[in-house]
Amino acid sequence: MIYEFENPENVKSAEIVIGIPSYNEADSITFPVQQTDLGLKQFFPNVPSVIVNVDNHSPDGTKDVFLKTKTNAPKIYASTPEGMMGKGRNIKNLFGIAVELNAKKIILLDADLKSITPRWVYYLIEPLIDGYDLVAPIYIRHKYDGTITNNIAYPLLRTLYGIRVRQPIAGEFGISGKLARSYLMEKTWNEDIYNFGIDIWMTINAICRNFKVCQTFLDGSKSHRPKEPTSDLGPMFSQVVGTIFRLMNGSENIWSNISGSKPNVIYGFGLGMSEDYPEIELDAENLYRSYLSGLDKYGKLWRQILSTENWAIVSNLKNYTVKDFKFRTATWARTLFDFAVAYRNNGIDQEHLLNALIPFYHSRILDFYNKSKEMDTLASELYLENANRNFEAEKDYLVKRWFELLKEPVKSRGRNHGFGSSQLKNKQQILNLL
Repeated sequence: MIYEFENPENVKSAEIVIGIPSYNEADSITFPVQQTDLGLKQFFPNVPSVIVNVDNHSPDGTKDVFLKTKTNAPKIYASTPEGMMGKGRNIKNLFGIAVELNAKKIILLDADLKSITPRWVYYLIEPLIDGYDLVAPIYIRHKYDGTITNNIAYPLLRTLYGIRVRQPIAGEFGISGKLARSYLMEKTWNEDIYNFGIDIWMTINAICRNFKVCQTFLDGSKSHRPKEPTSDLGPMFSQVVGTIFRLMNGSENIWSNISGSKPNVIYGFGLGMSEDYPEIELDAENLYRSYLSGLDKYGKLWRQILSTENWAIVSNLKNYTVKDFKFRTATWARTLFDFAVAYRNNGIDQEHLLNALIPFYHSRILDFYNKSKEMDTLASELYLENANRNFEAEKDYLVKRWFELLKEPVKSRGRNHGFGSSQLKNKQQILNLL
């Protein structure tokens, strides 16, 4: 819902729309706006374009800073009503504006970017010119940045849907006008997607709807406000993970038949990219305490959710010390799969279930920390790639658990939670496929 709309130059159409979602970004939004404007001027000087700030009625003056930033390209400001929050709401408003302007190419950029250059505009738009519908970024990040991406979003995405999109919740995307229209028509919008679930929803949706997806190198590193993974996760964890779990339900006729993964088309050239990002320090002791307190708080629930074999392994992790703590990839994959099945079955409060997953998420980060302390960026990325291949190898476990524990026909669930009803009509048909 757009409550406030300012279009000072009365823009009525645009081929390129640059969208910058925001909330309280008065101190950071100027730089990405300026760099975006330089990119449009340098690479697309004769293409009708507009820069749009889609905001959540920021009380810090984001609107004024945005509109007063000098640019060659015209600007539009749009805001949700006061108190109506969420990045996803901003992005849905952006899609509505882009469709109204008949835009063919849309870029999404975070408002707190410090590393953006004018070339990012070209890198994200070039594949759209070539006919791709979703363009995801590749850039260098600190090995302890993006832990939800590294440990959950990316391994689950490639294991489920067979395509490697390294940064599926990055914040920077190129989107075709056709895909934007499709997003607006989707019936799966919910409160999680209106918030932090939006990025992974867009990525999975594009893949499952058979839109053309690719990746592009953005020069150098991503630099923004980093978050330390042991600090309060807030709602982001539950909204991202909950969205992935929810979309699994109703799309099993897609992902259950996929084995392995493959890279997709990648634009640009990644060798020699600079590493210029803020340092991130992990609190290993806090990660370890998260597991121990989780065992005390959620032990009975874990035993209910996990397979007998998995429970035997994770309950013995208490015998490790901080420095020798191990949470192996196969165990982590099976844990995520067990939680996905429990989430689907609706027998446990879903918010409580997702909170019970956090100590395992912290355990996986601690495992990586212990193994990667002496690794540089390249070595840690190679390690994660090998780990993800091992993660994929556990998919048969997911398929078996998913269908064996199915409590009702898939068809009855798809309409509410996924991309549509499965073609499988009853439990026996499903079990016959195993």
